Amino acid sequence: MKYLTEFRDGDLVQKLLAEIRAVVTRPWAMMEVCGGQTHSIIRNGIDQLLPPEIELIHGPGCPVCVTPLETIDKALAIAAQPDVIFCSFGDMLRVPGSDCDLFTVKSQGGDVRIVYSPLDAVKIARENPSKQVVFFGIGFETTAPANAMAVVQAKKQGLTNFSMLVSHVLVPPAIEALMSAPTNRVQAFLAAGHVCSVMGYWQYEPLAAQYHVPIVVTGFEPLDVLVGIHRVILQLEAGRADVENGYARAVQREGNVTAQRILAEVFEVCDRQWRGIGLIPQSGWQLNATYREFDAAVRFQVENVHTQESPLCQSGQVLQGLIKPNQCPAFGKECTPRKPLGATMVSSEGACAAYYNYGRFISVESIPS
Repeated sequence: MKYLTEFRDGDLVQKLLAEIRAVVTRPWAMMEVCGGQTHSIIRNGIDQLLPPEIELIHGPGCPVCVTPLETIDKALAIAAQPDVIFCSFGDMLRVPGSDCDLFTVKSQGGDVRIVYSPLDAVKIARENPSKQVVFFGIGFETTAPANAMAVVQAKKQGLTNFSMLVSHVLVPPAIEALMSAPTNRVQAFLAAGHVCSVMGYWQYEPLAAQYHVPIVVTGFEPLDVLVGIHRVILQLEAGRADVENGYARAVQREGNVTAQRILAEVFEVCDRQWRGIGLIPQSGWQLNATYREFDAAVRFQVENVHTQESPLCQSGQVLQGLIKPNQCPAFGKECTPRKPLGATMVSSEGACAAYYNYGRFISVESIPS
């Protein structure tokens, strides 16, 4: 199938690996800012095929994982209320809050539904006028346009029973926060291709210049990832710090201008808490004044929920690239996909889930019976 077989060609992979080995002369550490890339790397063993000088650091690229615990608890509080239909993508249902998850609320009688589009939630609201329908709108810039369109459609249709719990986060401020941290050891970034397909990559150019860090827009198939790594290494070895597009079949510098226009209509930039990382200024989107009536946190008066993370979970250090998932003492023991301490173990893009599910970093003794 096009874009699958041709980007998983073993001979081309070996050729590209040989080119990488030929140019690397010293240790380099680069971060992929996308959970999909992390899973591709671990699933295909890319990190093990690379020369030992290259270290891949897994960053805060999983939107489920960086959704703060207090937002999860807000979702749980709303979903448990009578006459509420709470709609979410499936990967949010097992993310643990302070006491339970959305599956638990559903088992206790809450009307929690998995949808495949925010527009599904708009349809449910239209078909259930006596119910309050809430959509859990999380994610990076990738999912934001569809969420914005859902709010626009709800307003056009006059749906007073639809609202959205918004927790959108933005990649460039996260990169800046990582680069300015005293613990930073990242020397280059593989930027998320799907984010850049929406927003373009012009926003990364000032970051590359300010921090003298190469940034290469990268796709998700094995060859995509290796192309990104190869381009990064060529820049690092040459002392350059440019923004390059290694995913030209899907990404243009200016991005999707139509999508950006709907985002500007519905959202405004705000400070945002990132789970395990803390507050990053101007790193999120919230509904602006024109669409504030659709803000579920305001409608259900859950704005002031405050929570405390599990002291056993070190997902924050994983998300910042300070440790690998299997370096967390709870990994594969107190924390498993069946009994997760944090979202990084249950999300389909979580780094801990990648390490656990592909099994290369778990001893037989650590697997629960």
